[in-house]
Amino acid sequence: MSTQEKIKALQALNQKIEASGGQKAIEKQHAKGKYTARERIEKLLDAGSFTETDKYVTHRCVNFGMAEKEAPGEGVVTGYGTIDGRLVYVYAQDFTVLGGSLGEMHAGKICKVLDMAMKMGAPVIGLNDSGGARIQEAVNALSGYGQIFYRNTLASGVIPQFSVIMGPCAGGAVYSPALTDYVFMVKNTSQMFITGPQVIKAVTGEEVTAEELGGAMTHNQRSGVAHFAAENEEECFAQIRKLLSFLPSNNLENPPYVESGDDPERIAEELNDIMPDNPNQTYDMLDVITKVVDNGEFFQTMPYYAQNILTGYARINGQVIGIIANQPKYLAGCLDINASDKAARHIRFCDAFNIPIVNFVDVPGYLPGTNQEYGGIIRHGAKLLYAYSEATVPKITLVTRKAYGGSYLAMCSRDLGADLVIAWPTAEIAVMGAEGAANIIFRKEIEAADNPVEKRAEKIAEYRERFATPYVAAECGFVDQVIEPRETRPRLVNALEMLATKRESRPAKKHGNIPL
Repeated sequence: MSTQEKIKALQALNQKIEASGGQKAIEKQHAKGKYTARERIEKLLDAGSFTETDKYVTHRCVNFGMAEKEAPGEGVVTGYGTIDGRLVYVYAQDFTVLGGSLGEMHAGKICKVLDMAMKMGAPVIGLNDSGGARIQEAVNALSGYGQIFYRNTLASGVIPQFSVIMGPCAGGAVYSPALTDYVFMVKNTSQMFITGPQVIKAVTGEEVTAEELGGAMTHNQRSGVAHFAAENEEECFAQIRKLLSFLPSNNLENPPYVESGDDPERIAEELNDIMPDNPNQTYDMLDVITKVVDNGEFFQTMPYYAQNILTGYARINGQVIGIIANQPKYLAGCLDINASDKAARHIRFCDAFNIPIVNFVDVPGYLPGTNQEYGGIIRHGAKLLYAYSEATVPKITLVTRKAYGGSYLAMCSRDLGADLVIAWPTAEIAVMGAEGAANIIFRKEIEAADNPVEKRAEKIAEYRERFATPYVAAECGFVDQVIEPRETRPRLVNALEMLATKRESRPAKKHGNIPL
């Protein structure tokens, strides 16, 4: 065969592999509102930047007639490219080829991408769209999953790992996404579950649709398995690119600095009027955050889950910060099981990737109730204490209003390692709320009074004036600064600049034992 014939043969082979499962299978994929694996990669990465690897890999299975079956690209497209000019590794399962099922060589391609991403210190993005394990390959397919899980775990805290669910993801396949840092889902086209609706009906008798059981909003709102829900695949790709813009490529880098054009000395006069005079009245903590951060831009993570706490990323004077904030609009900003899990995970990610943490605190306590106690609020709440105490990145705490009891400690008090604690004059830092404290401290006086109701109101006001302020804590050195709310942005800019050279280590150990 001549050189030209060999080149033509190569071109023909490339065309065959790039055609994936054929035109009919591609049309079926499009009919479901889904792009193909290659189309997804093109839309996600910078134009023309993708370089494919392991294009010619084929399976080695001969069971159940597999010897005669071709699987172009082995049902997964792998390689590397750039997003906003930064190197990323990517794999995209190809549902048009054997339903994107995972076999030994399919898994091998994914493992190679994960290995390369670790060596090069670059994020990895997995686009999942698969019918699950390739049953014909039996234990070899299971081994493939295990090898991926192992690499996900080794890469955790070293490089950012994103899992994008763009179709079915069931059984063992769900555990790789669960081990990664962020899970993205698309409404109505992606599902995740351990056992599908048919198995559940057979075993428990429950009837549930695939979307109800494992759809995007189920996992974004109820289970907390997923972090983002998109209306369509284009919006999902935009979310990925946006999130990546806040993150470093690996744990040895700092997050990318971006000149925002927002004056670091900007005063937000509106903040002096944002706090209601009635301590039981709500306000929106998002209004505080957006007035303080660069250009009012706050990128929320898990926006639908545990809405009593806000997590996400923003910039202050061009520097990326991770934000944890109580949200008085939901459950009065109380901490509960889900909020503790959500915040602890965000803290640990920020700490792993050198992202300073800024806490906006207005927390009246832990959510009371048997559901919370039986569900393990003690154990889950301890995750938050552990995560803050473990974190060595700069930690700034801003108390806007309530900070009571154990929840005050849990929101990164000075005792849990806050480097700087700032309070507004509206801050109420105390063991408990004025009503409860007055009932206990002044119980005998109230009972003995001619008018107990009036006496109780008097004692509540007395306690609030004496103790429900930032000044007792400031006198003890637990609060470093009490500031006018309007000055918050320049004070945070100053604090982050001061903390830029922070170095702190922890005792040498294999690892701690977080209360999981």
